[in-house]
Amino acid sequence: MVRMGDAPMLQLLPPAAAPMRRPATAARTRRIIAVGGGKGGIGKSLISANLGIELARRGRRVVLVDADLGGANLHTTLGLELPRRTLSDFIERRVSRMDEVLTPTGIENLSLVSGALDHVDAANPRYAQKMRLLRHVQQLDVDYAILDLGAGTHSNVLDFFLVSDHGVLVLVPEPTSVENAYRFLKAAFWRRLRNVAHVFGYDPLLRSLLTTAPFRSPVELVTTVMERDREAGANLIRQLASFRPRLIVNQARTPQDADIGQAIAAAWRKYFGLQMDYLGHIQYDDEMWRVQRARRPLLIERPDTAAARSFAGLVDALLALDAVQPRTVPPAPAPPPPGSDP
Repeated sequence: MVRMGDAPMLQLLPPAAAPMRRPATAARTRRIIAVGGGKGGIGKSLISANLGIELARRGRRVVLVDADLGGANLHTTLGLELPRRTLSDFIERRVSRMDEVLTPTGIENLSLVSGALDHVDAANPRYAQKMRLLRHVQQLDVDYAILDLGAGTHSNVLDFFLVSDHGVLVLVPEPTSVENAYRFLKAAFWRRLRNVAHVFGYDPLLRSLLTTAPFRSPVELVTTVMERDREAGANLIRQLASFRPRLIVNQARTPQDADIGQAIAAAWRKYFGLQMDYLGHIQYDDEMWRVQRARRPLLIERPDTAAARSFAGLVDALLALDAVQPRTVPPAPAPPPPGSDP
């Protein structure tokens, strides 16, 4: 164990999960980017769309997936009418494959899977539906699939965030947004812990610990697991170490706003004992909102603005992470308790 300040820092070990094997027909390494946040109105869709455009401009094949189930609007951000085929067709099995609902965006190398607007249960898919959706996203023949998630900490939002290669958290430099971002990360952490416990059979041990004593931090809980069962504790550390969120600060008006990202990453390391990558910030720019109201992507309509130029740095940071960090397979979302998911 090492310490940061007055809180212990987990000694991170190399992730135990093996690199994901690609299907024999695949010609590229696929990456999934999930863009989430603790509240609505912070620019997740705008960031998803423009990250996709920037990656596509660099020759990557990209698909944007509107995973804000029940509240889809990514097509509007791209200046498109609602496509004839959407995620509803896939969820209701009117088509058998995800690539059958791909829509061209008019931008080279970039396509869209529009969200489900007309499906009554779209916002709360059953476990089997969710696993099928994730499986088909992973099989899309692209370099990057970018999931534009709904707001909040619903279990489906967290599961999409957790199965991604890059779980990107978005916030704006306001106290309520920072608080909601913290709640989102905390919920994602405990969801990840539950999934790991389910896969490796640690449920009884964790239940006994959580019901007998309060824990001031996740670090303290994992330390106690290590004391009870050293092998289980070491494996838990390995599995949790691969949960490494990325962070983007949107609408930064001042240098202090931009510095919030570093402060949040440091707090995450101190309290949770895990790493976070601060990708950078997007400068506040009135043009961003003007082009959004005009239903045009920022990088297409006003690539000369400071906000648009920010996306080049964000994509540079993501590509650098891909170059140095091995790809691992996170545990699949744990099934719900019997009787809670029909």
